[in-house]
Amino acid sequence: MSGRPFLTARWRDLALLNFEIAPATLRPLVPAGVELDLFEGRCLVSVVGFRFLDTRVLGLAIPFHRDFDEVNLRFYVRRRAPEGWRRAVVFVRELVPRRAVAWVARVLYGEPYRALPMRHRVDLAAASDGAPGVVEYEWRYRGRWQGLRATTAGPPAPPAAGSEADFLTEHFWGYTALRDGGTREYHVTHPPWLVWPARQASLDCDVAGLYGPRFVEALGVPPCSAHVAAGSEVTVHAGRRLPTPAS
Repeated sequence: MSGRPFLTARWRDLALLNFEIAPATLRPLVPAGVELDLFEGRCLVSVVGFRFLDTRVLGLAIPFHRDFDEVNLRFYVRRRAPEGWRRAVVFVRELVPRRAVAWVARVLYGEPYRALPMRHRVDLAAASDGAPGVVEYEWRYRGRWQGLRATTAGPPAPPAAGSEADFLTEHFWGYTALRDGGTREYHVTHPPWLVWPARQASLDCDVAGLYGPRFVEALGVPPCSAHVAAGSEVTVHAGRRLPTPAS
């Protein structure tokens, strides 16, 4: 069951920078009832920047909070359900420039949001025809601007089934570890995205300050891969608490 629609928006101009990480580094962060989801035996984390546009909560547009940037650090998990595996993401940290968005998500829903000044530069006007395009997202932290950047190569295309781009963009569930040890599950729906491979990508970030020492080694090297996705309309359905397993 997906639950009623809670949030609708358009997610646009997504830049996904991916890094390989030791599974043991992430296991303490995996919510109860789910397990790490590997791609071809590799455990990945992604730093993802994108634009939140025309955001509505329960169908209502909140003044001054409809359009904003987000940058998140996420990793990939799965959970066995009656229909098969539910492939999902878990967020380590989500950055937004709106304090109210961060407060509501953090206090009411347990999501790891933080508000920081942010800005972006997107130039994909000719990228659909194969010309190079660029996507940048930046945030101001500890007195300086930091950010991520990806440059596209070639025209966009639907990801091939079983490809890394397919794995990264086709996770339609989310799980959040609750303070009492429980787990909340929610469903995200959107059509398939057109994706560009990234010719160049870089991350400039105070990793220890924003994400903690456990991520310094993995995020301290160039990304092992990167993609840019066009995005689409999305619906985030109301979450539910997973049943506590019988002891």
